[in-house]
Amino acid sequence: MTDVAATPDKPRDAAPDATDSQGMGFLVTRQRKLVTVYLPLAIFVFVLLFPFYWMTVTTFKPNDELFNFRDHNPFWIGSPTLANVEKLLFQTQYPEWLLNTMVIAVSATFVSIFASVLAAYAIVRLRFKGAQITGLLIFLAYLVPPSILFIPLATMVYGLDLYDTNWALILTYPTFLIPFCTWLLMGYFKSIPYELEECALIDGATRIQILWQITLPLAIPGLISAGIFAFTLSWNEFIYALAFISSSEQKTVPVGVLTQLVEGDVYHWGALMAGALFGSLPVAILYSFFVEHYVSSLTGAVKE
Repeated sequence: MTDVAATPDKPRDAAPDATDSQGMGFLVTRQRKLVTVYLPLAIFVFVLLFPFYWMTVTTFKPNDELFNFRDHNPFWIGSPTLANVEKLLFQTQYPEWLLNTMVIAVSATFVSIFASVLAAYAIVRLRFKGAQITGLLIFLAYLVPPSILFIPLATMVYGLDLYDTNWALILTYPTFLIPFCTWLLMGYFKSIPYELEECALIDGATRIQILWQITLPLAIPGLISAGIFAFTLSWNEFIYALAFISSSEQKTVPVGVLTQLVEGDVYHWGALMAGALFGSLPVAILYSFFVEHYVSSLTGAVKE
């Protein structure tokens, strides 16, 4: 009788082959990406874009649909209308508010960037005694609430007879724009190799020539980032514009929309949302054009 060698059975808990492991790994990776990447990204996009969608829907909705949620869908437009846009543009001084806001924001931005470039370059490159403390104090000045600066700024505005003029805001906005812009440009100037300036100094270049011909061309992303930041804060500022401007034709968009389109306890929601929508478009367009420079400047500033 011959013994037949029994072939051992394959263990039940044997490891799967390479093909099975790759397939399961693909599913695990796909599910993990769905939970860790796509789902948070979808929530972020929804939270970011929903206010614009709501403003757009409210802008072109008639009043009967705005206040009748039982018969009309609050998230959709049944009968589009331009009555709210006409009320905003032709029954208020919104075009003048928009022009005032643009002039003030652009002027305050240029003043702040000019002062911030000089301050940041001096602190980073001139290496005088107390430069690091000065930079720290400038950044701490940004943390001071605007309400604390309100009394001295109001005294200055009234003393110089600038009340109810654009100059009142152009000269007060840099008080909170210059500190942060200086701190941001300090970080970006530190990322520029100092050897380039040393070579220029050896060749006989002055500090002004180095700043204008070497440092600023290399710091364009940082300048764009600081400019976007300053323009956005100037465009959306409310406290100083409410305190230092009284006449309707001199108001900015944030103040004019809220003070002229709210009558007692009556809120003209359609015109309010139209003003908010049109007022946010310039900032959104500005970000869309310079988003790459904005991100690269923040990355460069964080390195140092």
